[in-house]
Amino acid sequence: MTVLAGPGHFGHELRRWRTRRRVSQLDLAIRADTTQRHLSFLERGRSRPGRAMVVRLAEALGLSLRERNELLLAGGYAPVYAETSLDAPELGPVREALGRILDGHLPYPAVVVRPYGELVAANAAFGVLTQGAAPALLEPPVNVLRLALHPDGMARRVVNLVEWGRHITGSLRDRARRSPDPALDAFIAELDGYVPDVEPSADHLGFAVPLRLRAGEGAASPELRLITTLTSFATAVDVTLAELRLEAFLPADEETARILAQRS
Repeated sequence: MTVLAGPGHFGHELRRWRTRRRVSQLDLAIRADTTQRHLSFLERGRSRPGRAMVVRLAEALGLSLRERNELLLAGGYAPVYAETSLDAPELGPVREALGRILDGHLPYPAVVVRPYGELVAANAAFGVLTQGAAPALLEPPVNVLRLALHPDGMARRVVNLVEWGRHITGSLRDRARRSPDPALDAFIAELDGYVPDVEPSADHLGFAVPLRLRAGEGAASPELRLITTLTSFATAVDVTLAELRLEAFLPADEETARILAQRS
């Protein structure tokens, strides 16, 4: 059931998002091609926004499609962005395209995930990451971020667990600052509990963190050095597609490339 709100609720939500994005009324007014006076009236509930104005404000604030729908509801309008099940027939071409991309990335691991790391699809090389993980962590829905840091998952094979763990939780905290969500806060707290509470080494680069993963269970196993890339559907107008992320792992050195090619 869709519940439409009114001007007062819209004003509160607009001010909340503007404050969260740290944008002044004047800056937002310029971005949305309106006046600061009109924006002030909207935030105080003295004016009712048109649907086009709500969309312009949401775009100027950099809101996700899901958040834009929520702002439209707050303004008294029905959502304009569909949220189609990934299993729906109309998304069949998208599923096929994702499958081709995943297979084309072999012999290197690649996954498609929803927000907060929920696994949607993976290629055959995903086994490099799941090797030795507890069966409970591999039961659907699999969360690849929990799998990466959980002591019964990949953690015991991750050589640089502190740096890699903080890389993951840092990215989630950035998202939480931009789009607050109590569920995300709880998930970050869970992941923090898996990461050792020690300072990173002196040569830690912060923004450039390769995953250093032992290929097997033993300490003598060769070390894989992997870097990751993230791809999104930048032009998607469907909430489901806009929230999907393709994470592809690439070898950071020739030895890693050789080992992964042999495993395939």
